[in-house]
Amino acid sequence: MGTYKNISGAEALLLSLIEEDVTTIFGYPGGTIIPIYDTLYSYTDRLTHILTRHEQGAVHAAQGYSRAKAGEVGVCMATSGPGATNLITGIADAMVDSTPLVCITAQVPQHLLGTDAFQEADMISMTMPITKWNYQITSSSEISDAIAKAFYIAKSGRPGPVVLEITRNAQTEMIEEYEYNKCSSLRSYNPLPTLDKTSLTAAAKLLNSAEKPLLFVGNGVLISKCEELVVELSEKIQAPMAITLMGLSAIDTSNPLYVGMVGMHGTLAANVMTQKSDVIVAIGMRFSDRVTGDIKRFAPNAKIIHIDIDSSEFNKVVKCAIGINADAKEALENLLPLVEKRSHDAWVAESATHYAKEFEEVVKPTVHSQEDILKMGEAVDLIAQQCSGNAIIVTDVGQQQMHAARYSKFSQPHSFITSGGLGTMGYGLPAAMGAKLGRPDREVVSILGDGGFQMTMQELGTIKQNNIAVKVVILNNSYLGMVRQWQQMFFEKRYSFTALDNPEFTLIAAAYGIKTEKVHKREELKEAVKRMIEHDGPYLLEVVVDNHENVFPMVPTGSAISEQICNV
Repeated sequence: MGTYKNISGAEALLLSLIEEDVTTIFGYPGGTIIPIYDTLYSYTDRLTHILTRHEQGAVHAAQGYSRAKAGEVGVCMATSGPGATNLITGIADAMVDSTPLVCITAQVPQHLLGTDAFQEADMISMTMPITKWNYQITSSSEISDAIAKAFYIAKSGRPGPVVLEITRNAQTEMIEEYEYNKCSSLRSYNPLPTLDKTSLTAAAKLLNSAEKPLLFVGNGVLISKCEELVVELSEKIQAPMAITLMGLSAIDTSNPLYVGMVGMHGTLAANVMTQKSDVIVAIGMRFSDRVTGDIKRFAPNAKIIHIDIDSSEFNKVVKCAIGINADAKEALENLLPLVEKRSHDAWVAESATHYAKEFEEVVKPTVHSQEDILKMGEAVDLIAQQCSGNAIIVTDVGQQQMHAARYSKFSQPHSFITSGGLGTMGYGLPAAMGAKLGRPDREVVSILGDGGFQMTMQELGTIKQNNIAVKVVILNNSYLGMVRQWQQMFFEKRYSFTALDNPEFTLIAAAYGIKTEKVHKREELKEAVKRMIEHDGPYLLEVVVDNHENVFPMVPTGSAISEQICNV
């Protein structure tokens, strides 16, 4: 771009974003950030700004954008005070789920810091525990270096969010000479650990003697883009592949060695085989409590090889026999030549037995229900059929999330976007907007519950204004379904404040000029899904489902993951 002379801090900020190949920003203007927005007025040919209806919508949209674009850094902006604090939920969500973001917030002028000036809030202190790095810019001269560091930190190593807070004076101060240099290293920050070859040798030795090997596929596989290497390892040693919620879509669901999701609402095959396995290779995952169940009884027969770029994950929850601290792709590239080709026909075939049991007890009553009322699972299954496994599925949090995880089909990576570790309701709709803007070439279907939809449904306005062709499916059971399920099963059916008296969602969508339809009957559903997918533009489909349907299988809290309940 060359050198610029006598430009404002606001212009330096925008030029720096362009240098980092940013094309899309999600945000909401306000008093202290007006200089940046005023400058942005002259840069709309190079930067697309998406005006969301709430700052939380902006940060979730940036997350969806990043995840759909295979880990590109998502960018959002907000003014100081409440604008900035409205980003916090999304920042925390991104931190837990390792999503790279650069979140830019304004701040009151430097001379007013600490005076409780109008819309002053200390974002640096508030976001320190939920960011990889945060920094307060008080002079225009700091902007280019801070932006360069922010992008480098956000996307390197284990990705995550960065917050930059820019005082109003820094936005308006002039810079005599501006030049941008991308950041490629920082003192005392080592995002890519050196691979220890001795740990690889030990891991190969363990795998070469395994009789019941199993792979755990986590989000780190998607981040590292090593999906093909995971399949190669699985096929070479005949190890079935179980997947975490955040790892979904890393493996083609039609792969014969794929046994489904592990954990609380995982498949019988994944969970039972975990308990029987003698060696588990965990790749880019953190052993969440939703995966392990009762930790004291988790994988009692298995020696665990844990591959992760973040060494703090080793032995944090589950004790591993071998920890390989490396980027997953580098680790697998070096491990594959060391392992021997093996055959474990009986072990691989065991998954079919578990699937047959699950089909009869769970899948058949859900996907092929004979009851009058529609089921969530059959709606998800029809969407999967209509999209042939090629859509990006974006969910909210709750029962619909688990049904989407269980019954969606995936043929390519980066096709399942959800809030994993934080479990953020309201995530689904804005994240789907971001995903569609990031990947306009792909179908994006947002599967929501009626509770989560109402937390951020104002983003229908963003969809309308920008004609974002996202397909929104509300599985309406008139309850906060997951909480109601727990109340039914573990709290003696005391349904305390989980029933919802909902508005007419189709009228709300129609008010925004969005094509909409509502389905009550099974014979109507297939054609309604077809009309939605084939529609050229945004679409909202409301499916009225059984308000007492539960998600099974389910591992109750405190149980071993093989102690699954298949129905109540």
